[in-house]
Amino acid sequence: MKSFLRILLPCLAALGLHASPAWSADDSADNERWQSVRKSLFADRAISEDARGIVELDTPVRAADAAVVPIAIRTQLVQSPSRYIRKIWLVIDRNPSPVGAVFSFTPDSGRADLETRVRIEEYTHVRAIAELSNGSLVMDKHFVKASGGCSAPAGKDLAEAMASMGKMKLRVEGVPVAGQPVLAQLMVSHPNISGLAIDQLTRLAPSPHYVRSINVTYAGRPVMSADIDFTISENPSLRFYFMLTGDGELKAQVVDSEERKFESAIPVRTKT
Repeated sequence: MKSFLRILLPCLAALGLHASPAWSADDSADNERWQSVRKSLFADRAISEDARGIVELDTPVRAADAAVVPIAIRTQLVQSPSRYIRKIWLVIDRNPSPVGAVFSFTPDSGRADLETRVRIEEYTHVRAIAELSNGSLVMDKHFVKASGGCSAPAGKDLAEAMASMGKMKLRVEGVPVAGQPVLAQLMVSHPNISGLAIDQLTRLAPSPHYVRSINVTYAGRPVMSADIDFTISENPSLRFYFMLTGDGELKAQVVDSEERKFESAIPVRTKT
């Protein structure tokens, strides 16, 4: 049966059809797709699944909209020069692009927490794998019931989305206090075209066009960077932290897959 499904599922995908999630060849946590991704990213490095006190992944059990699935990565480790989370991989096993995002952090991140929205194509395990500054790896994972998110049509008219592409909103939440992590949000107007959605009139799929990288600095120092793809939902949104060390400029630079560059910056002043 598994051999049959490995042949059938790609054929259905090529025809623009989707097998019922119940037909999945392997929905186990140790599935073949994850093993392949694990080997390519981490070779034979050990990955601890005892994530308590380090990283926690928060997802819905069943998504209301597979094209806009909210996820949060929460960490309990204080970012300090002696010990901090250096990188987090977001892996969605059964997505067309399983490695949806790689987030990088520094001690100036304050906290390596993130909130964003993703597309999910099939019932799948979603994983957050954190690499600490000492090189150790820790993983938390959840099984999410969602399907069709990567191949879903755009949420609004494509011409309208292209016209507003590149507009950005960068804001700080709450009252900034020196010496404390500050929560910020970046919103980017971009269609994040997956290239998998078929136009119902032309029966053609537009070429992929999505945000590829995000770099955030505060007072000229790196805070957070992300290498992402169309896994992130239309109009990417990221909530993250940075350590406030005094008055400075919070700046975000975005590059998409067509090498278009966008930038936004705001001044941040400490509470007096």
